[in-house]
Amino acid sequence: MRVLLVNMPWSPIDLPSLALGILKRSIDERVPGATADVLHANLEFTDWITARREFTADDYEYYALSSYFMGCGDWVFSSALYDDPTWREDEFASVMKGKLRSSRMRMTRELHREVPRFVEEIARRVVAYGPDVVGFTSTFQQNTAALAAARHVKRLAPHIVTVMGGANCDAEQGAAVHRNFPFVDHVVRGEGETAFPELVKALAEERTDLGGIPGLCHRAADGTGIVNPMATAPLPPAHILPPDYSGYFECLAASVARNWVEPKLVVEGARGCWWGEKHHCTFCGLNGSFMQFRSKSPDVFYEEIMDLARRHRVLDMYVVDNILDMGYLNTVLPRIIDSGYDLRLHIEIKANMRRPQLRTLSDAGLIYVQPGIESLNNRVLDLMDKGVSGCQNVRMLRDGAETGLSVSWNYLHGFPGETAEDYEPVIAQIPALEHLDPPVDLSARIAIERFSPYFNRPELGFTGLRPEAHYRFTYDLPEEELYDLAYVFEAPARGIGEPTVSALNDALAGWRKHHTDARLTHTDLGDRIVLVSRRRAFPWRAMELADPFEVALFRLLDQPHAPSALARKAAARVPGDPRGQEEVERILDEWVARGVVFTDGGQYVHLAPAAVNEDLLRLDFMRHLHTAGVQAPTAGGGAAEDGTARSDSGDRDRADDPLDADRPPVSV
Repeated sequence: MRVLLVNMPWSPIDLPSLALGILKRSIDERVPGATADVLHANLEFTDWITARREFTADDYEYYALSSYFMGCGDWVFSSALYDDPTWREDEFASVMKGKLRSSRMRMTRELHREVPRFVEEIARRVVAYGPDVVGFTSTFQQNTAALAAARHVKRLAPHIVTVMGGANCDAEQGAAVHRNFPFVDHVVRGEGETAFPELVKALAEERTDLGGIPGLCHRAADGTGIVNPMATAPLPPAHILPPDYSGYFECLAASVARNWVEPKLVVEGARGCWWGEKHHCTFCGLNGSFMQFRSKSPDVFYEEIMDLARRHRVLDMYVVDNILDMGYLNTVLPRIIDSGYDLRLHIEIKANMRRPQLRTLSDAGLIYVQPGIESLNNRVLDLMDKGVSGCQNVRMLRDGAETGLSVSWNYLHGFPGETAEDYEPVIAQIPALEHLDPPVDLSARIAIERFSPYFNRPELGFTGLRPEAHYRFTYDLPEEELYDLAYVFEAPARGIGEPTVSALNDALAGWRKHHTDARLTHTDLGDRIVLVSRRRAFPWRAMELADPFEVALFRLLDQPHAPSALARKAAARVPGDPRGQEEVERILDEWVARGVVFTDGGQYVHLAPAAVNEDLLRLDFMRHLHTAGVQAPTAGGGAAEDGTARSDSGDRDRADDPLDADRPPVSV
């Protein structure tokens, strides 16, 4: 039994597919007499398209990630799906007018007319390989490319069994794919490490009874569609095999894409979200079928990381876990520190981690972190059910700078119940934050995603949801079928209005523009504290705190405090000083005015990283990026060209879905 696993565009080109790597190993090791190979059609596409037109790494990233909420990448391949190089061009142009630059509009329409030839060539490649089964992974803007390839393979070789799976095939989405595209013989919904090998075994044994395979969509002899119930419990982590990335790095080395990216390994320690089990963030559509958090044993995870690094001689890694297993701080990470490997890892964390924990991350090489900050205002964060405060998020940015971490985050708005009054105090304080890592882009309005509380619970503020417009000009399906197929939905705007959004984005634009030159640090000399500042909104350059009471206050502001608690604790540290809460509030007001302290929700926290080697860390980080020829990771965030939200949760890497293609991790 020969199995070919296909990774179509627009899967990221700098990462091997974790999903297909796991499935390859699952077939090779768990299905007697079967072998699996992976066709990296995303890399094949880079060579095919660059031989025909000017096309860059930035262009690929645009269709793979940046335009996700506009659906440009999926529309490009809809022409191949429907055998029409001019498929719904007028509808596309009408909806996208004013949202795309003229050059981007032109390229998108030209690609739309060109890609059917690529799909035909890939289909012929697949058929020439001679597989019994061909499996297509589908996530993000990969759906129409995968469907188009499956259709052409079936047309050329009806005997080849076609299978699809991945994030775009979870739950009712998978049933809709199977129901509407008869050239897809089977759809695997949910975790596939068990389901897909069981399907291959059944096909090899010519069994017709497939009812026992959880989540599988299949057809009876008369063509009637059958949708098996999904698994009632997630896969135990001990059953999750490490990926087999054989062939990816060789394929990349032979591709023009080798000049575009610095390749990275993809590793997985956990699935689900321990925070989401208790408090599902209202806008988060991650994890789909299973939120339950489960993680691999520390020994297993450590050995997987080391084995992949040794085997492929690659030290850059994406850890695709939705959230870090906090137990790894005392188990896996110390072993990585002692290993002698100079790893550079990208990881999801919670924003309330303390400085010693962040230092452990930094020492272990986890220098790119995504803490899912999303806002700096208490009340808005409460509306999200994030479980952190605005001051804690600012502390995360400060401590990240001090420990040498690069913090990637997004600013989101549009939450039901938020008001301009929630944003105005934060906007006024943004100039004081310019020395800290800014968000990856301007603020973006949230998108309503399937599986999120906003989608499932209309009482939270969103009713009358419709699939986003791009589904309507991409697929030839009625509205009710699009509703089951779609992941992103239109909804009336909620929360703040345009004047507040504009004021927020003006402030964020200034932050991003002036961040490189801004500095604020402090040095604690025991009897006094010296602060040094270079920020455009504050004329002072040096400030010394020698008053023991003020020194005590500043040290206490390492963590968020209310004025009453500050007054009480400062009095205990400086016995006999008569100053109370009123004087504390006066000092705090002065420090806020001078950009030394941030305040939100009745709490205060200081903004000055310790003056260690922040400048050198920042310079070294920039040197690494420029010599590698890559951009700083935006994984999880930013805005599309039309300003639509690309939230940390919107970047839907679900590592718990093994037919899912891979991409940088997303925030929680």
